[in-house]
Amino acid sequence: MDYLQIKGVKSLNGTIKISGAKNASLPLIAMTILAKNKVKIKNLPQVADIKTLLKLLSNLGATCEMQNDAMEVDTSTLTQTKATYDIVKTMRASILVLGPILSRFGHCEVSLPGGCAIGQRPIDLHLKALEQMGAKINIEAGYVQANAPKGLKGCDIIFDKITVTGTANIVMAAALAKGVTTITNAAREPEVVQLCEILNANGVKIEGIGSASLKIHGTNGKLIDIDEFSIIPDRIEAGTYLCAAAITKSTLTLENVEPSHLGAVIAKLEEMGCKFSIAPQTMTIHPAKTLKPIKIITQEYPGFPTDMQAQFLALATQANGTSIIEERLFENRFMHVSELQRMGANITLSGNIATVVGKTKLSGTDVMATDLRASSALVLAALVADGITNVHRIYHLDRGYDSLEKKLENVGAKIKRLQE
Repeated sequence: MDYLQIKGVKSLNGTIKISGAKNASLPLIAMTILAKNKVKIKNLPQVADIKTLLKLLSNLGATCEMQNDAMEVDTSTLTQTKATYDIVKTMRASILVLGPILSRFGHCEVSLPGGCAIGQRPIDLHLKALEQMGAKINIEAGYVQANAPKGLKGCDIIFDKITVTGTANIVMAAALAKGVTTITNAAREPEVVQLCEILNANGVKIEGIGSASLKIHGTNGKLIDIDEFSIIPDRIEAGTYLCAAAITKSTLTLENVEPSHLGAVIAKLEEMGCKFSIAPQTMTIHPAKTLKPIKIITQEYPGFPTDMQAQFLALATQANGTSIIEERLFENRFMHVSELQRMGANITLSGNIATVVGKTKLSGTDVMATDLRASSALVLAALVADGITNVHRIYHLDRGYDSLEKKLENVGAKIKRLQE
């Protein structure tokens, strides 16, 4: 099993190229199930979750050809409609095949999902919406069995709470449905926006893109031609490297980045004293002379992203004063706190609120990653810790970061991937 060995550094310097967004890639790969042609996707990140979903599509009968950061997916050869437990258990996002398979074939079986242990992320909102569209759904032996032999029908759907994967799943289900589907309280994340934009550009009319109210005009079962497209930059990867610059008091430039997707992250870093030079696809962060404490509440987009909470918690250990971080989206997303405490962080937990007292001196030690974003928080802390930190169980990290250790090494980090 791989682990990362990191020696604390004084500063970083240079340029990092941001990869395509994992959270945009997954629904867009699932979207190819709606296509009648071979679809070329560019700017795909080389991360484990992408490989898992491609393996799932291959098991269903699709062919996938990968060339560097581009891939061609042909789902015209799909023969299976059952997504089995052995793959789905490793990644919750596998549930994204439910909507498109059901919409295309009128039936499917998808194992109940697994993945990150950051709390309850039930799929009941997905299933309730599909039932409203006419699907008959049973859960049996750990599988969601869905049937709509006469096809799905457009209807009005109101999500009780905002759900990113739920919105993506129902948008894809509605794409081939009969009539018009409206989604109220839809997620507005850039990853959902790109899915809607690509469908809208390729034969599925969607109104209200980027808003909380979407109207999808289904094709009545007709598969669509999907033109070549490129994945948007990963805003969470970009945010993580901005935190790496801030915590090491470094100047770093990011390329292939979309600054407009990082509004909440940039605002918080500016509150802490950092400054930015921003161009259309590049941005440079300039360090704060003294890091100021912050108050953060995680929210759905365009609020502060839950996927950046762990990184900012690590950053707050180096701020002068008391920071308050409230996690409102997932109830079990502070598992990295105990590992940061092992390094010397002064953090107190009370329910879903973390109080961080800084600035604290961190010391290198052995720590264990517990989920994807917790892994990156430990890497950030290790960059400024005295001595050597070994971050174990980095298979979590590999799920969402493309070549993290190489990118950090290129800007001056002392980081190695080793085997236990």
